[in-house]
Amino acid sequence: MSNLPKAPQSSRRKFLSRTAAAAGTAVVSAPFIRTAAAAATTWKVQTSWPAGVGLATFKAWCSTVKEKTGGELEFKPYAAKEIVGDFELLDGVKNGVLEAMNSFTLYWAGKIPATAFLSSYLMGLRYPHEWDIFMYSKGGLQAARDVFAKQGLYYVNRIHHGPNIIHSKKPIRTIEDFKGLKLRVPGGMIAEGFAAAGARTTLLPGGEVFSALEKGTVDAADYTGPAVNWDLGFQQVTKYIWAGPPGLESIYQPVDVMDFCVRMDVWNKLSPKMKQWLDDEIQVYSNIHFSAVQKADMETWPKFEKAGTTINRLPAEDLPKFQRLAVPIWFKWANKDADAARIFKLQLEVMESPTVGYVTPDMYKGLSIKT
Repeated sequence: MSNLPKAPQSSRRKFLSRTAAAAGTAVVSAPFIRTAAAAATTWKVQTSWPAGVGLATFKAWCSTVKEKTGGELEFKPYAAKEIVGDFELLDGVKNGVLEAMNSFTLYWAGKIPATAFLSSYLMGLRYPHEWDIFMYSKGGLQAARDVFAKQGLYYVNRIHHGPNIIHSKKPIRTIEDFKGLKLRVPGGMIAEGFAAAGARTTLLPGGEVFSALEKGTVDAADYTGPAVNWDLGFQQVTKYIWAGPPGLESIYQPVDVMDFCVRMDVWNKLSPKMKQWLDDEIQVYSNIHFSAVQKADMETWPKFEKAGTTINRLPAEDLPKFQRLAVPIWFKWANKDADAARIFKLQLEVMESPTVGYVTPDMYKGLSIKT
């Protein structure tokens, strides 16, 4: 028997909670203990989710906040476009229409180039743990907070989401099949990557994808994973799904990272304890969200097969072709401004490390970060 002193129960609980979170377990956070002086406040929070498991999980989580904080803080959740348009979310928070948002971070790449590196991009970081290496071991979280602070927002934390897939009216089997394809993509480096492969890309918010496919405005569309896409009815207007090779479901958005951002003046009104609680709680929500989406996705694949949808996977030999297209685009975007350069440098260090090992210097010979 060990003669070491026992850790206090409170320390032990903290350790177990953090260990479980690090292991990817869906941890239910302890309630925040409200102080007597704290005043109750309600935040309007809009998500980018229009429907399905993503929206249901978001609303269910929001409903727990009041109880967890002893009534000090309450979230009133809204679906995509309920208060402002998908691409107006950031301005909606900045202008006081909303207090906070749960968005797909990539949506702001057109306004804020650095955000193209704060969610998955073609042939970049591939798995949730790699994003966490960047965020928590390489300074990525602070870099993200610095970027959003310039917009008057506080980036609380990242929220993991699963891989995106492409639904198409015609079969896509190899990189050559993208030539001339009218393709909806979320913008940024992803749009440029598929354009380099020959696709005719267009940018649309998620809530408009079904109608664009139905009307034939696009031949194919990227959007989230099978569960949400099934709920949106994509199986009714397409016959094919295109995904990456086995083991890499998406080569362009393997972890469609979302975020939780709060207007800075609203954030600054929180007590230090509440700020810490919310930071921790967003990580808890990320686990809940990610797990719910993956569970729903795995249960949905058979539905598509039963509905007659053909699933095609990229042959592994096409990966180097996409890599050659992607790398120059990485450096082009990194050179858009100092924030983009700062974040990409951190990610390149991760991708070049033997821990990950996707990138070697010969892949970007002649290219450099100049900003």
